[in-house]
Amino acid sequence: MIVDLHAHFPMHLLPPEQRNTHAAVLAPWPGSRWRSVILEILSRLANYQGPHGGPGVTVELMRKGNVGAALSVLFAPFDEMDLSQPYGAPPLSRYVQSLRDQMALVEKDVDADPNADIARNPEQMDAAMAAGRVAMIHCVEGAFALGATEAEIAATVEEFAGRGVAYITIAHLFYRGVAQNSPALPFMPDALYKLVFPQKGDKGLTPLGEAAVRAMVRHNVLVDITHMNDKAIDHTFKVLDDSPDDPPLIASHIACRFGGADYNLSDDVIKEIGLRRGVMGVIVCEHWANDGLPKAKTFADSVKVIRQHIDRVHDLTGTYDHIAIGSDLDGYIKPALPGLEHEGHMKALEEALVDGYGAEVARKICSDNVLGLLRRYWRGA
Repeated sequence: MIVDLHAHFPMHLLPPEQRNTHAAVLAPWPGSRWRSVILEILSRLANYQGPHGGPGVTVELMRKGNVGAALSVLFAPFDEMDLSQPYGAPPLSRYVQSLRDQMALVEKDVDADPNADIARNPEQMDAAMAAGRVAMIHCVEGAFALGATEAEIAATVEEFAGRGVAYITIAHLFYRGVAQNSPALPFMPDALYKLVFPQKGDKGLTPLGEAAVRAMVRHNVLVDITHMNDKAIDHTFKVLDDSPDDPPLIASHIACRFGGADYNLSDDVIKEIGLRRGVMGVIVCEHWANDGLPKAKTFADSVKVIRQHIDRVHDLTGTYDHIAIGSDLDGYIKPALPGLEHEGHMKALEEALVDGYGAEVARKICSDNVLGLLRRYWRGA
């Protein structure tokens, strides 16, 4: 069984104008037409790689791919790319409602599906999987959506923890006054991204970012450091160190830094996540997974690439206990690694990992590491 640590299930439920950002980015970002041109290019890149060009993250495909649970990503693209605000503007209070609305949309869809359940705590997660249904677990990508003040953020984290959110990714694609981020637009070289979308300030986390991390620790919501630059990651470690609870953390959809991509995790960060009892989900995005490695052209090549990232984490941490699969499917990652374009292919990946590592180690990577972390830390509703 596979547990996907990061999958964009809600994406295909959003209204068309939110799934496809093309129409929105035709309007200039205030004060900078050329930023809008860049986003227009992004919007033209097709996202879905499921059957017949459809979504790759559906309950039907997950059942086909032996995916027993998925961390379902709540994310409102139009709020992050808020074209009513200048680039880098701090978040607005109204973004929280977008997440509430999206959560309700997901829950309505899943409640109507006899093959899936919303799991709001570890007990419900285990019950769904035991009954042969896909356990859908809410998570949030982008702390910009949590509120405009430290008090609002603390209240939102408490609310969402009570509704079963398991983790929050603090940073994301663009700087929004919460956390510095690494370049994560596959079509744009890192140096150009840094010129077009510069980070602001001299600290990795702003007071809003620190407030988010502290609130998450207080309510047993896992901190996800994916998308952070190295400065923000170091800052997050320091905030976590101030907690007497010694909380674990995750990097939900990553690759190792074999090449020069800032998005991918450095060796030091991988070691530190291991020391903090965390889990890292290997992404299936071709751009990040292949960086510094030979380009995958076949499914067998893709498995080899995935294994190189698994082996790098193992070599640095001395164990297979911190590795998972975090596909990021339907999250604007096209092209995915060959043969891993949608959730229906996950069973083949699982079988290949069993062949390569044996059943016990493969089970850790495919499911047990994530499930174990959720059972021991996630409080949920």
